[in-house]
Amino acid sequence: MPQIIFLPHPEICPEGAVVDAAAGESICDAALRAQVEIEHACDRACACTTCHVIVREGFASLSDMDDLEADLLDQAWGLEPDSRLSCQARVAESDLVVEIPRYSINHAKERT
Repeated sequence: MPQIIFLPHPEICPEGAVVDAAAGESICDAALRAQVEIEHACDRACACTTCHVIVREGFASLSDMDDLEADLLDQAWGLEPDSRLSCQARVAESDLVVEIPRYSINHAKERT
């Protein structure tokens, strides 16, 4: 069973986390199941960028990105070449190291 290592994030998982994931499970689903409360404003429907993550290790093992995800990622804060929407990126058999960006664009949560 592959593992997802979440690097420390000051609010979501200050000490980081290691999560067992089933092959075919999304990074977001695995995180939420393990109480790593990654944002997912669109309820994992691939309609926002709040679940944006950067895959530091294991990127090539993930499911392919479709055009909708690629278009949405263009709007994500802190986009990097190894960025994915965690609701769309499906785990294979390889372990992953994942960074949750410090900021996300979440209009429902932003303060005025």
